[in-house]
Order: sequence, then C-alpha cells, then structure tokens
Amino acid sequence: MAAKAKKSKPYNIVVVGQGGRLQYEALLFAASLREKSPGFAGRLLVAEPQNGPLWDADPTIRGGDTREAFERLGAEIIPFEIRHFGSTYPYGNKIEALLALPKGEPFVFFDSDTLITGDITCVPFDFDRPTASLRREGTWPEIQLYGPGYTETWKSLYDKFGLDFESSLDPAWPGEFWRHYLYFNAGFFFYKCPHVFGQRFLDYALAIRDDTPPELICQSLDPWLDQVALPLVIHSLGGGRDTLPEGLLDGEISCHYRLFPLLYAREADRVVEVLETVAQPNWIKKVLKNYDPIKFMVYHGRGAKVRELFDRDDLPRREQAIRNTIKRNGFWMR
Repeated sequence: MAAKAKKSKPYNIVVVGQGGRLQYEALLFAASLREKSPGFAGRLLVAEPQNGPLWDADPTIRGGDTREAFERLGAEIIPFEIRHFGSTYPYGNKIEALLALPKGEPFVFFDSDTLITGDITCVPFDFDRPTASLRREGTWPEIQLYGPGYTETWKSLYDKFGLDFESSLDPAWPGEFWRHYLYFNAGFFFYKCPHVFGQRFLDYALAIRDDTPPELICQSLDPWLDQVALPLVIHSLGGGRDTLPEGLLDGEISCHYRLFPLLYAREADRVVEVLETVAQPNWIKKVLKNYDPIKFMVYHGRGAKVRELFDRDDLPRREQAIRNTIKRNGFWMR
C-alpha cells in the first residue's frame, strides 16, 4: 500500500496551463493535489506558454479569476517561451516547459488532464531512475503490411542516438509484440533535473522530426512524437519500466482521465468523487463553469448519464469503442 512506501526527497510538480481547456484541467489538478495531498511541501508550478510567432492564437491563461484561483491554491505560474513547436505540435509544450523550471531540482511532470486521488508524498520517486506512465495502448508504431516491423522501427531510433537497443526490451513479451519494446504514455514522467531531461527530450524530438530515419517513412509522428522520443530519453538517462511500485501513479494516487466523458465512462467511483468534491466550492465553480465540458458533465449531470452507459467491470477493450458509445448517445464533449 502507498501509505507504507518510503517517501522521496523534496521535489516540484509541474503541469501545463495553456489558455482554454488546459487551464481548467490544471486548476482541477491543483485543487485535487491540495485536497488529497495536504502534506505536499514542494512547489506546484503551472507552466504557461507565452505568445509568439509559432502560435496561431495567444496561448496564455485567460481571465484574472483563473489566475486568482491558482494563487489561492498555492500554484506558481511559470512563463516559458516556445521556440520549436507551438500550434503545429502543441504537445511540444511539455518538452519546452521543462527548460523554464528550476535547474537541478527534482521534478514530476503531469499532463494537465490528471487528478490526484491519494497522498502523493507516499510515492517513492527515485529521481535518478526516470520512468513514465505505463497506462497506454500499442498506438505506435502502426505496422504496415510491407513495411518495417516493430524491431526494425524501434532499433533504427536507438541506433540513431547511439543507445543500446537490446537492454531496452522486455523478455516477458515476444518479439514483434508492442509490449516487448519500451513504450510509455507521456502522462507523467520525472527526473532529478528538468534541464537535463528537457534538453535531451528536445534534442531527440527535433532530430526525429527533422531527420526521420527511413524506417519511419510509413509512420505518423503527429501526435506521437513525444511518445516516440520519451522512451529513448528515459533509457538514455538510466531509467526504464517499473522504477515505481505498481498501482500508485495511474492507480491509487493519480488518474490520467484525458477527457471528461472518458472519466465518467471508465474511472473508479473515487475518481468521480474527487472531481466533484474539488469542483464544488463556489470560488472555483465560478471559474470552471466557463468551460462547457466541465459545466455540463460535472454541474449539469451529463457525466452521470455517461456513467450509466457502462459497466466498469466489463468495459470495451478498446478506447474507441467507449468513445463511439458516448457519441451515439449524444454525450460526447471535448
């Protein structure tokens, strides 16, 4: 159980707070952290991308009431510049934001669409051995009939960066099955220095994007670029699978729900309870009601209707089937 785990040294937590959807998700993240982990003594940093030529629209946080709510929750808004990604690849925010964080201080990055559902101070982070979320499906690469297989595709990337490919493989799974290869969801990751991790992440992502190995010619890198580069970064820094006890992050302590209809469809009752509890105070409700998916799902009861469509003990195996059911019933929002 998490309560018996060895505690980690002090660290910072960071989420991205871009204007629009992410600022409201980040606000819920901050509220859930304060509700479920009152003993967390590190800094909570909300990384805010600044406007510039790579954005089609201003990405900064909208509304003084949102900023006031972050301040009330003890969250510090940290501005950062976008020099390489922007509107063409907004997932690059999580890469470039790292270089604006305090150098040499351990960090845990979470996607903004995450709730803290337990005491995060009980998670025994080993900041010398990074890892990331294993709550994922085999989304990349998509193997083509006459194209390279998993081994050839992944090995080309390890070779590109001079990394040992064989030591990254999981012998518990057979070759040419996606779980045999190091692959993460980028919903969380951590390391002892955000600048070291961030620069490596940036270098690898740009090299893959701008000088793609020929073995990837049939593969899409949008939106997968960050998840393609991430395992290479983690492997290069001495991390890997399962450097955390199973069942804490993406389990007892956190939930990466991704979209509110999916949260209501498939997550445990305690996740819904955390969401609806932290969203109830009037001072935060007046901010969150500006975002329609929260307004209708949480405050107008549409989430409960989505929840009635599914048996959490017998969910469809593929996420797309869950999405399709919600859409057929007219409840999809994002």
